[in-house]
Amino acid sequence: MYYRQVLPSGQMPPDQAAPDQVTLRTVLREWGRIGCIGFGGPPAHIRLLRQLCVERKGWLDAREFEDAIAVCNLMPGPASTQLAIFCAWRLRGRAGALVGGAAFIVPGLIVILALAVLFVAGSPPLWVLGAGAGAGAAVPAVALNAGWSLLVPSWRNRHSGIRWTLFLAAGLATAALAGEWLALALIGCGLVEAVARAGWIHSGGGPRGLPGVLAAPVLLATGGGVLASVAWEAFKVGGLSFGGGFVIIPLMQTDAVSHYHWMTGAQFLNAVALGQITPGPVVQTVAVVGYAAAGLGGALLASAVAFTPSFLIVLLGGPRFGKIRGNARARAFLDGAGPAAIGAILGSAITLTRELTHSWQYPVLVAALILLLPFRRGVVLALLAAAAVGITIALAAGPVSP
Repeated sequence: MYYRQVLPSGQMPPDQAAPDQVTLRTVLREWGRIGCIGFGGPPAHIRLLRQLCVERKGWLDAREFEDAIAVCNLMPGPASTQLAIFCAWRLRGRAGALVGGAAFIVPGLIVILALAVLFVAGSPPLWVLGAGAGAGAAVPAVALNAGWSLLVPSWRNRHSGIRWTLFLAAGLATAALAGEWLALALIGCGLVEAVARAGWIHSGGGPRGLPGVLAAPVLLATGGGVLASVAWEAFKVGGLSFGGGFVIIPLMQTDAVSHYHWMTGAQFLNAVALGQITPGPVVQTVAVVGYAAAGLGGALLASAVAFTPSFLIVLLGGPRFGKIRGNARARAFLDGAGPAAIGAILGSAITLTRELTHSWQYPVLVAALILLLPFRRGVVLALLAAAAVGITIALAAGPVSP
């Protein structure tokens, strides 16, 4: 056990008080800084948090930080956001978790909402249409890159090669053909793996009662209306998704584009691109969907509901993080849901490619794929380069669409 004892109130004991000297103002400043410069998704966020909390300040030891990463990857929702909330909680208890989590999330939310006004507006300027069409063309390549980066490590850690392959195929097929059922497919694959290994899984524990608390936002969806639909969509993103930020794409695409018709396919590609090029959590994409559905109120509601499970997981489960990592049932569930999530990310590339509407976008897609895979360039660079191509084509009177 590498976690220091935590008092019932969620505060650290005085004799373990190097973090006691950390004020809430410091948490606000440092977590806000990461929220402002955290371009590049979860790997960048984890690197910045490690540099701050382990290497520069020594607030957490390296093993404790690595354990926290492992536990956050076992949980549904955005892992790097949960890690940011956990580190702040570890320093200043519940108040720290709330302040640090908000400071990490809000800067990116402000930026993405400002951009959403441009990209989802009824009559955006021509250069905005070009930038959106160009960046949108690169989005399927970003999905393939994200799935590929997870594929090999997951295969190396497989428990059963046959089941791993079946789970991967199930996630891919569901994302490509029936995106509205993806959350159930992920949960189902996790349960199948847990049942298959039940014969030699004997550990218990885990945060009892937490699933019921996480399900509370579902009650918002029982009242009807567009805001209820936005809340349900956001809850699926924040409370029922496993496997990283990109698994949310097929979860949202079917509902936002095909079912509710909140946005066009091209606008959804823009939303995904905005989630990639802005700082902070990739899950911010759901705010753009909420904005398209119900304006600023919908965006704020979607963001609040999507991130609420991450706060609850840390506030209610933080003292048990050590036990959760050693819980064989949780590990088995993730071993099933994880490959399915990777398959879903790869399958999302198929559905995203279907949304391309101009012939010039396909060469941009291929070029972005080459940048990301053989040349291993960053996602932000690939999207900005594609956006620049789109602007050039638009200003040269080429075809673009909202």
